[in-house]
Amino acid sequence: MTQPLYAMRIDHESDIVAVRVKARDASAAFGFSPQDQTRISTSVLEAARTVLIAGRAARAEFLVDNDARPPRFVVRFLAGAGAGERLRAMRHDDSQAALGLLAAQRLMDQCAIAEEADGVTSISLAKALPDGVPCDVQAVKAVLSRQPSQDTAAELQRQNRELIAALADLRERQEELTRLTRELEDTNRGVVALYAELDARADHLRRADESKSRFLSNMSHEFRTPLSSIRALSKLLLERIDGDLTEEQEKQVRFIRKAAEDLSETVDDLLDLAKIEAGKIEVRPAEFEVDTLFSALRGMLRPLSPGGAVELLFESCEGLPPIRTDEAKVAQVLRNFVSNALKFTERGEVRVAASYDDARRLITFSVSDTGIGIAPEHQQVVFEEFGQVENRLQQYVKGTGLGLPLCRKLCKLLGGDVSLTSEAGRGSTFSATIPAHYGADFDAAHHAASDTRPAVLIVASNPIERLDCEAALRDSPYRAMSAATLDEAGRLLARTQPAALLLAVRPAPSEAWIWLAALRAQAATRSIPILVLGEDEDRHEAHALGATAFIEKPAGGGKLPGVLDAVTGAREGEGRPS
Repeated sequence: MTQPLYAMRIDHESDIVAVRVKARDASAAFGFSPQDQTRISTSVLEAARTVLIAGRAARAEFLVDNDARPPRFVVRFLAGAGAGERLRAMRHDDSQAALGLLAAQRLMDQCAIAEEADGVTSISLAKALPDGVPCDVQAVKAVLSRQPSQDTAAELQRQNRELIAALADLRERQEELTRLTRELEDTNRGVVALYAELDARADHLRRADESKSRFLSNMSHEFRTPLSSIRALSKLLLERIDGDLTEEQEKQVRFIRKAAEDLSETVDDLLDLAKIEAGKIEVRPAEFEVDTLFSALRGMLRPLSPGGAVELLFESCEGLPPIRTDEAKVAQVLRNFVSNALKFTERGEVRVAASYDDARRLITFSVSDTGIGIAPEHQQVVFEEFGQVENRLQQYVKGTGLGLPLCRKLCKLLGGDVSLTSEAGRGSTFSATIPAHYGADFDAAHHAASDTRPAVLIVASNPIERLDCEAALRDSPYRAMSAATLDEAGRLLARTQPAALLLAVRPAPSEAWIWLAALRAQAATRSIPILVLGEDEDRHEAHALGATAFIEKPAGGGKLPGVLDAVTGAREGEGRPS
């Protein structure tokens, strides 16, 4: 319901000043702040001047719109017949009236021109009433009904004082903005310096990691010769080549041989880890059926089963398509998973299964057991080199803590990753998810040069997250570029300017935040829309450091192209990029 408060005619220049005074007095009675009083009275003045220029015999109405939420104070100007065309023409020229209407539009919550009945045109200005201030309509009516002072000079002096106060407030805000800008520049310089220091430390760690890999490789080769000798000599002794052994001697030689075999397995794992880290291990992709792989594993792993207490099961692979990757490395990962599951399962079953995700073109191999399980706080430890979790079966089983880290590195080498779901006392499920066709991403990159769609740079260390984001963009108006590390992303940004950048901040948020701040501090990358992909707790930090948008993981579900449309459209000043 719209409640009228007061109405007056606008026929002369003096009426413009009078309507301004009425607007200021009414806004003061409604409890608006001094700044809002100045905004309202200034907007009313400009609108009154505009309708007076458009045509004589205009009218001003003061109203309260109670239907709006929150209620609004409305000042409506009604221009006579024939003034509508002149008002519409004013809005599109560079006249003082057009600038006045533009100012009113910025100062008020609403500034609308509409056609009323009988050819009358209206200009409506609206401002939401302040929260928590009681609205005494009768008091406002009384204020508006008072006869105004005819001292125009005094009113102009008051208007000038308000303008001076507004300019002083603006100057103070400008000084505060200048101070904040200087602080931000200092912060940006600090972030850039910190990022440079991080680069230097990363380079140092990289060199240290290379030294460790060389050491492991050299030592593994050095260990192999004496181990081979121990195994060969123990074999000769057990075969009685040089004469019989007593029962005690045979037992001791078998202990020696078993210890040498265990140490040899450890050396082989160390050598594989060193080769992967040094980039010297080769992937040999070939097409094969999952069912064929499971058949080979079934025969190979059956001797490891501890007997009737634990059953080793392989689920049916019916309906799974052939995959193209390194079969030997997939088999090595599954052997490690199954061997680990059998060690820590006293009774029940160990189940090996595979599933195919057609949309993302991923194959997931999983090994589930009914063993002792792993507590949540220890689930990352098992993927660290030499990391082992203390448990009651530790004294009965052997292990070096290298098998699961090797599985993770092999999966990453094949373009995927491993995951673990477990509950103490209820069992565990280890999963390896890899692309069903190794090298498909490289084929896509080969054809990217002919793809004219806007590029989106995806920066994610987790290969599964990269694949998810790439799948989300596959049928969209955008093409994906991927980087597994911040260094790789920096090299790509040096060569090309993407339409947008998608940054996954986990699992190393501190490095990602520093890199994001550095991008915003550099002129070359400051204008690139940056979407942050993370957990809900990362949202505030992302916006504080200048992210254009935030997407909560996972990035699937079709929402990514829509967000990209919004941020690239905001940057280009149009809708979807062409």
